[in-house]
Amino acid sequence: MSLNFAHARFLTSVPKASLAPPDAGAEVAFAGRSNAGKSSALNVITRQRALARTSKTPGRTRQINFFAVDDRLRLVDLPGYGYAKVPQALQTQWQQQLTEYLENRVSLRGLILLMDCRHPLTEFDRQMLRWCAAAELPVHVLLTKADKLKRGPANAILLSVRPQLAQLHPQATVQLFSALKKSGVDQASAVIAGWLTPVAHGAAGGDSSC
Repeated sequence: MSLNFAHARFLTSVPKASLAPPDAGAEVAFAGRSNAGKSSALNVITRQRALARTSKTPGRTRQINFFAVDDRLRLVDLPGYGYAKVPQALQTQWQQQLTEYLENRVSLRGLILLMDCRHPLTEFDRQMLRWCAAAELPVHVLLTKADKLKRGPANAILLSVRPQLAQLHPQATVQLFSALKKSGVDQASAVIAGWLTPVAHGAAGGDSSC
């Protein structure tokens, strides 16, 4: 059974984790600093122009957005973190909801962590990687907006990030990614499918175990 992310559809948007859809099946979440390109990545991976709302204004995603791939599988767009122009009280509220979701969501199978390739591994990114490592949550890093750099400098950043990533989360993987050029989409899709497919197969055979 193969997954067709082009079938993804908007499911619901909730202001806090306690209002999320039933915690069954499996889902992969997209996280990252505000304006790292989460919504754009979701759109190109699902081959839909406007599945997730994009904006040039950082901090636009203020709720947890769920997209159904099928009846049991979901993609999740989490609020961006680390945007200084958002009021501190709202930053704190988002951080609390992000933490609650990551700590309590049983169906979460992996995290796609997006970083602008020109500014990778901010302190917020490092905190997220350390937390995921402690929680044994798989992480795949997308170094986004790779089209902003020439191939040589982009590959140099990728090489420099790998050893740092290994220290923060030894099992994490990383790649270059450009939503604009649609480069790296197949690789990212394969990682997501790898996390979700065991549940999809289990559903087909009546066994949801991974």
